[in-house]
Amino acid sequence: MDVEHVRYALEELRFLAEVPSEVIARLADAASLQRAASGSVIFREGTRNANLYLLRKGKVALDMKVPGRGSVRILTLGPGEMIGWSALLGEGKMTAGAVALDDSELVVIDSHGLLRLCESDHHFGFQIMRRMAAALAQRLVATRLQLLDLFADLPAGAAAPVRLEPGDGP
Repeated sequence: MDVEHVRYALEELRFLAEVPSEVIARLADAASLQRAASGSVIFREGTRNANLYLLRKGKVALDMKVPGRGSVRILTLGPGEMIGWSALLGEGKMTAGAVALDDSELVVIDSHGLLRLCESDHHFGFQIMRRMAAALAQRLVATRLQLLDLFADLPAGAAAPVRLEPGDGP
């Protein structure tokens, strides 16, 4: 795929709004475009993946395996949203699976190339991490809302607190 097409796709994404065009051009060197047919798996929970994805077109579901319930959809993402943040922050082990719900187009960014760019240009790195933090904060709010729905009918005190062990997080 032509680097100019990738650059144009990156410039369209709200995730990279206000990033200078010269930085987008450098990022395009570490990126490519990928199509995902409806129903296709982008990555599976628990597998290692070295790519960060920015959804350009379509919808993608994030699913988690829940004992006794199988695969449960936890979030549906649309154009402009980030997928696969674990490639940058969690040593590449995916915390959820991703499946295309529609025919979709993604910008695929090599996490190693993106990290090199972030390390060589600290201002850019700060902007990327700031955007990632905002996206993760939105997901945390969505998760909390889901938990409120899940526990709405339980009597007070019925939900036990969850204790994370070292290494459970990203």
